[in-house]
Amino acid sequence: MLVECQQLSKSFGRHRAVSDLSFTLSDGVVTGFLGPNGSGKSTTMRMMLGLDHGEGRTLYDGQPLTEHPKPARVVGAHLDAKFFHPKRTARNHLRMLAAASGADDRRIDEVLDLVGLADVARKQPRGFSLGMGQRLGLAGAILSDPSVLLLDEPANGLDPQSISWLRDFIAYYAGEGRVVLVSSHLLSEMQLLAKHLVVIGRGQLIADESLEDFVARSTRNDVFVRTPNSDALIAALADRGVASIREGAGISVPGADTEMVGAVAFACGAELHELTRRTASLEEAFLEVTSQTQEYSMGGHHDAPAEGGNR
Repeated sequence: MLVECQQLSKSFGRHRAVSDLSFTLSDGVVTGFLGPNGSGKSTTMRMMLGLDHGEGRTLYDGQPLTEHPKPARVVGAHLDAKFFHPKRTARNHLRMLAAASGADDRRIDEVLDLVGLADVARKQPRGFSLGMGQRLGLAGAILSDPSVLLLDEPANGLDPQSISWLRDFIAYYAGEGRVVLVSSHLLSEMQLLAKHLVVIGRGQLIADESLEDFVARSTRNDVFVRTPNSDALIAALADRGVASIREGAGISVPGADTEMVGAVAFACGAELHELTRRTASLEEAFLEVTSQTQEYSMGGHHDAPAEGGNR
């Protein structure tokens, strides 16, 4: 399955939530969908499903979702941990969803067991914790065994063990040849999970590349050196056009590799006490790249103004 988002755009009044956004999702790959609060992630995902209308289009194997005979078997989505009737049991909630896709009771019981809700299948979700609501939402998303899975902050409310389980499940699902797009603010988890990233800010595309390439672009990647001959090493690096920065008891050489710095140190006779390659985390790279696109302060948690009714 190939998913193509083509020039998606959406405005809420005067606010441009998504602007000319295009990217492609490939099967077999977990793609992380990242952006600051207010960047338009949730709005984009709703547009991909046809829940929000705007400009542009999303094609699933070359066709809009509405032209597929059974859309539920094309894409499954989990966008809201509380998207269920509070008085309908967990099992009956899934039975309602199954009516649109043709999934049978056996499949319902299978996914309830898979997400760890078999023991509460006959209970009403109004008493569920946020984490249990997340599990029920995921059960609904995978009920029809879709080719595409869209998950918006699926780890919210989960304990560490559940987050680990979710990570393994998503990796397994993509490994079966499916398309998986995951939005999350848990960047440490995303670094373990995603192979590709789509990063947006203020509704516009910032990056569409592998996680490895995204992190490699960070200026936080450097070589750290400790030497009693720091002045000599700094001068020798400068002679070769390499910038360095004093950092505490050592020297930071941004964008360098240990082989080059070690060779320069050897050539100038600098004794090395430490020579370490430091790689930026996804969080560091993300904060660096999106620093100019923070649309809301610490109190803001929405991708669109209140008049839009959703993020």
